[in-house]
Amino acid sequence: GWLFGRGMACGRQSGDSKRQVILFILCFCVCHTGAETLRYSLPEEMERDSFVANIAKDLGVPLSQLAARKARVVSEGTEQLFRLNQNTGVLTAKESLDREEICPQSDTCTLVFKIFFENPLQLIRGEVEVRDVNDNSPVFPEKEMVLKILETASLGSRFPLESAQDKDVGINGLQNYSLGPNPHFSLAVGTGKDGVKYVELVLQRQLDREEQGEINLLLTATDGGSPPRSGTAQVRIVVVDANDNIPAFDREIYEVRLAENSPLEQLVVRVAAADPDEGSNGKVRYAFTQTSERSRQLFQLNPATGEIRIAGNLDFEEAKTHKMVVKATDGGELSAHCKVQVEVLDVNDNAPEIALTSLTASIPEDAPPRTVVALFSVRDRDSGDNGRTECSIDGDLPFSLTPTFDNYYELRTTAALDRERTAEYNITITAMDWGRTRLSSQKSIFVQISDVNDNAPEFTQEVYTMSVTENNSPMLRIGSMKATDADAGKNARVNYALVRQEGKEHPEMSVNVENGDVYILRPLDYEKVRSFEVTVRAADGGSPPLSAQAVLRVLVRDENDNAPVLLHPPPDSSAAGELVPRWAPAGYLVAKVVAVDADAGQNAWLSYELAKATEPGLFRVGLHSGEVRTARAVTERDAARQRLIVLVRDRGQPSRSATATLAVALVDGFSEAHLRVSEEAPAADPDGPLTLYLIASLACVSALFLATAVAAVVAKVRQARRSELETLPTFPTAATESNAGSLPRSYVYDVCFAAGTVNSEFRFLRPLFPCFPAGLPPGPGEQRSSVCSQDVANLGDEGD
Repeated sequence: GWLFGRGMACGRQSGDSKRQVILFILCFCVCHTGAETLRYSLPEEMERDSFVANIAKDLGVPLSQLAARKARVVSEGTEQLFRLNQNTGVLTAKESLDREEICPQSDTCTLVFKIFFENPLQLIRGEVEVRDVNDNSPVFPEKEMVLKILETASLGSRFPLESAQDKDVGINGLQNYSLGPNPHFSLAVGTGKDGVKYVELVLQRQLDREEQGEINLLLTATDGGSPPRSGTAQVRIVVVDANDNIPAFDREIYEVRLAENSPLEQLVVRVAAADPDEGSNGKVRYAFTQTSERSRQLFQLNPATGEIRIAGNLDFEEAKTHKMVVKATDGGELSAHCKVQVEVLDVNDNAPEIALTSLTASIPEDAPPRTVVALFSVRDRDSGDNGRTECSIDGDLPFSLTPTFDNYYELRTTAALDRERTAEYNITITAMDWGRTRLSSQKSIFVQISDVNDNAPEFTQEVYTMSVTENNSPMLRIGSMKATDADAGKNARVNYALVRQEGKEHPEMSVNVENGDVYILRPLDYEKVRSFEVTVRAADGGSPPLSAQAVLRVLVRDENDNAPVLLHPPPDSSAAGELVPRWAPAGYLVAKVVAVDADAGQNAWLSYELAKATEPGLFRVGLHSGEVRTARAVTERDAARQRLIVLVRDRGQPSRSATATLAVALVDGFSEAHLRVSEEAPAADPDGPLTLYLIASLACVSALFLATAVAAVVAKVRQARRSELETLPTFPTAATESNAGSLPRSYVYDVCFAAGTVNSEFRFLRPLFPCFPAGLPPGPGEQRSSVCSQDVANLGDEGD
């Protein structure tokens, strides 16, 4: 073992007033046997905050660890008697200690305390012995004791006197009695089996009532303190006439056992003393003597019958035995004494007491199993099985109790915790004793589970689809994305952000960081972008943060913001000239108006109508085909020149439109078989000027046709060279992307001429695949080819 010692310094100082002052300085010893126990001692009645010990030095613990490990001292019982300074490691007494008040019925007074350390948890037991100081003088129960002694009492007769009581113990307790000088009595002092000193008067000289009827003596009780204290009482001896028989008890000692829950007025014992004398000398009365005040409160003695009954509530935990002396006095004032000893039997009348020592109010949800949550002790003031306890936890909870020592228990976790499932626990601890009638008590411990970032955000949908109409206003909100996180606090605070992907930038949209609202930053054009997808990440505020991703698909809705565009006839050319023979029947195809609309859906559905015509009844236009045909057969009365205005309109709201102007010439001399040349001179023909005009027109048309064919071939060659470097341009912008346009196959006219002809005939042949100007792609389902150049080469081969 190991031992720390501190000396006791005692000083004695003498002065004129002969006062003696003893200075008690701290004396303690620390012993280590099996379990680590600190033992100290200090005198009682020291001032408040008196030094007890240097705990840090005795334990060899650095001062810095006292505060870091939250060292504290806990006294047994409800009252905390000591205080530990974490900065100095000094243990002091909170109040002045009065041994007589703390341990009133004990020769030794030991106070038990415990030093608690956390991180890691450590418990050290300590004891402080409160040494007695001679601060109480012996006190007699009565300042005057009256004894009536028969004058015939024989020499050597003994007469018990009331003993003095001294609250001090040991050497400071009652040590001796002395009697003032007198010729009749001496003093006999003895010690009982229980260690209590008793005093008796011994008759040394025969009494003579006639000589002296009353004798006054001074009895002094002295303790062993330094300086000693004393108390006095007057003993008045009344000499009584002869009464030759004194009462006699049937037993010298009465021993009784009582349960501590015995009811009031219950008979304890009946003492009896017999006196053979007659009359008043034989009448016996009973009274307590040499009995403590507490016993007098708990028991009641009938002076006439000698019955002792319960007058107060017995408590085994307060006192296990009670000793009383009963004096029986006859009418002649002669008395005898007997002892009554009452043993109090324990009854299970105290429920266990749960005292919480340490509690962790909040633990993280990722705390490992066997984590200590709380430390508490259980105390039952009963004895035996009545004071034996066991603890349990109510309900099926992930916690268990582990006993340690001295009826201390640790509350530990038994499984992994999940705050999202259970955020807090109200743990009810039940302590029950082992008595025949078992008593129990409960203590509720509230434990809160703190959050750990173990849940990633979750979007309500994997794919969000939102739509926006083109030409939208800037900063337009089109919807919101929502992600939830099962965690709490900052771990559940979700922030949203676009995931930047290399090669896919969408600066035209943004997502609100806090609430997930989706905004379109600038106007969109359906003809350029019809839909796009972005990835949105939702990240929580944990450390490290957890995240989830969802796909946002944005669909651009079309708006009727494009008017129809004419491909034939070209809008920037002069009125297109078409030739119609006079013999044309009803339904004859004159021309075809071709237009496209860059919009989609009904915004690109085109309809054609004849807005204005020189002869309104002569021509009609196909509503959906745009074909201009004769509504009836052409007559000689119809004007040779006809002007038609065709209106092309889409189905949008509001609708948009464009107009095409056609110039139609009604001509004579067309043959179904072929074109013949008249041998007559042109001057003789009245239609000569018209023929000249037709020849000029055909020359222009042929030149334009050849130029177009050559341009198409050149464009195709150039296109083949740069096809890998750039994409084909379009006209209009979305004409190739939309299936809603009206672009049927073009019609190509084969014209044959004979040398020297004046009059010419035209024949409309089969429709051929169109030639596309440079930059104009084929329509849906069509293929680009060099058919135009072939048609030009084959013009001379057409015989009919």
